[in-house]
Amino acid sequence: MSQIETSAALCATENASCRVIRIKELMLLLGLSRSTIYDKLNPSSKRHDPSFPKPVKLGSSAVGWRLLTVMEWINSLRSTH
Repeated sequence: MSQIETSAALCATENASCRVIRIKELMLLLGLSRSTIYDKLNPSSKRHDPSFPKPVKLGSSAVGWRLLTVMEWINSLRSTH
C-alpha cells in the first residue's frame, strides 16, 4: 500500500478534518523536499502554486497542514491530469 493510500485509509478511520500533519509527514506524503514545499507557498518563487495547501499556525514558530486539505489538493491534481 502506498503512502497516499495509507493516508487515505487514515482519513476514513480518523477525523481527518481535525488531523494536522507536520512537515516531515507532508514531505513523505507528497514526495517533495522541504524547500520545494516552501517554494510552492512563496509567491515570488518560480515554483509557486496558489492552490497548494496553506499551513496552519500551531504555536509561535510551529506550523502544520490539515490532512483533509492536503488530500483534497492531491485529488484535485489527479482530476486535472
